Amino acid sequence: MHTEYLNVVDVEATCWRGPNPPGQPMEIIEIGLCVLDTRTRERVAEHSILVRPERSTVSKFCTELTTLTPEMVATGITFAQACELLRTDFHADSRPWASWGAYDRRQFERQCAATEVPYPFGSKHTNAKLAFSASRGTEHRFGMAGALKAAELPLEGTHHRGGDDAWNIAALIIEMMRRDSWPE
Repeated sequence: MHTEYLNVVDVEATCWRGPNPPGQPMEIIEIGLCVLDTRTRERVAEHSILVRPERSTVSKFCTELTTLTPEMVATGITFAQACELLRTDFHADSRPWASWGAYDRRQFERQCAATEVPYPFGSKHTNAKLAFSASRGTEHRFGMAGALKAAELPLEGTHHRGGDDAWNIAALIIEMMRRDSWPE
């Protein structure tokens, strides 16, 4: 069965230069989502959903890395609302999805379990980082920026911003599709 749309997801989470401060787990603060039309191989929508952390704070290091400030994420929606939005507006529970590596999927699993929020995604997840390495016939695991360079694609937008990273990951998936090396 050929599914028409693929959700490409990239999250940013609270982070620190060293270990997490006591009592502050990593929490999603931005969900980037790019909807990819797999038939036309075009990116048809880009979204950035700001999520207000409830058990941690945005550190100076996190702001330096992502450009997200405490004030910006304070205007976001709750994690529960974000997961519901993924289900209702982006059909996340029935549409296949991809992320660069396993971190994004695991962060959702951890945070959903810790907060008793229903997991928003269906079971069809593709690790685009592994797919890219396989498509290149290498064991080397490229970071997203390195993969773009290897594929001779530009890095568009701001690296470590969810919406922009999802957009760039979708470009890499399109490149793999064009070479018939994206797993269906």
